[in-house]
Amino acid sequence: MEEKMPPTEVPHFVGKKEELIEAKRSFRTLEGRDILIIHHQSVFYAVDSYCYHAGGQLQNGDIEEIAGKMCIICPNHKYKISLAEGEGLYKAKDPTEKTPVSRWYSKGVKQRIHAVTESNGDVYVMLSQDSNWIESDFFQGEKGKVERTKAAAAEKKIQ
Repeated sequence: MEEKMPPTEVPHFVGKKEELIEAKRSFRTLEGRDILIIHHQSVFYAVDSYCYHAGGQLQNGDIEEIAGKMCIICPNHKYKISLAEGEGLYKAKDPTEKTPVSRWYSKGVKQRIHAVTESNGDVYVMLSQDSNWIESDFFQGEKGKVERTKAAAAEKKIQ
């Protein structure tokens, strides 16, 4: 794992509220970390820009409500990620049930999320202060960048 300095505890100006609302999705690099800022249904979210699974660019993902949570769906492999918590969600049946029914389950937090605040028409993002490893952290480092490049090249060959 790569050694990185912990994020500063300073909110970063990411844009004017009206401009970010109009854009709906905006990409920013803050302290070397690639962040996706999303405005959806009057709420701002900030998440690591690359999917925890294989580094797909979430900027192009659809947003849907799943199990009562707003989620972004990775365009590469259709992984579902809650925007508010960063949980990975999946649908499955419990084989121990008498009549198994498909339900949504959580894999736990897989995608790093960041706090968004607004002040006088300005929007700020405070990078997550959680020091625990979260799977999306991999794709923010140099090794992850190499893997993202390989995956993008493989996707182009398939298309």
